[in-house]
Amino acid sequence: MVSRPSHTQPDICDVFCHDEEKVRRLKGKMEETRAAARLFKGLGDETRLKIAYALCLEEELCVCDVAHILGASVATASHHLRLMRKMGLARSRKAGKIVFYTLDDGSVRQMVRFAMKYAPEEIPPAGKRG
Repeated sequence: MVSRPSHTQPDICDVFCHDEEKVRRLKGKMEETRAAARLFKGLGDETRLKIAYALCLEEELCVCDVAHILGASVATASHHLRLMRKMGLARSRKAGKIVFYTLDDGSVRQMVRFAMKYAPEEIPPAGKRG
């Protein structure tokens, strides 16, 4: 272990040290987070999360339905749906003049349902958390 001088802040270790073997092993695995980060980035926007949640509740929705559900313009809904498709969260199909969207796979649906079930009603402001 490598040590450095101590800090006096309650949320920082009193002695700066690290386990070199553990750090090397885990640091090599950090690239594995890239795909998950893209997924969370895609769902981290409240509008896109609302769309994903609506698509959990209803298997397939057209762009116009999504716009009305959001209380947004068709252009706004379409923009977010396109981003979701590019991020691999949703897929689309065209039927005549109507474009329908659905979530890309069951794992996205499961994650959204999990988040909606377990997210706290209100998150305490920064500095108020335990």
